[in-house]
Amino acid sequence: MSRRRYVARGVPGGYRIWDNRGRRWWGDHYQLCPDDLLVELNGDANYEKITDLLKRYRAQKR
Repeated sequence: MSRRRYVARGVPGGYRIWDNRGRRWWGDHYQLCPDDLLVELNGDANYEKITDLLKRYRAQKR
């Protein structure tokens, strides 16, 4: 099994997505673990689906 590029890491107050290849944080700070987003980023990386998931997780923060 290959190493995943994107992983969720716990930070104070929630989660952030870490890019192993780029060695930097990707995206916003999330209060809930963005499991669906991680599966899509590490899988097919469909742009439309990623955009929809980002909108959904941003709406949860409000």
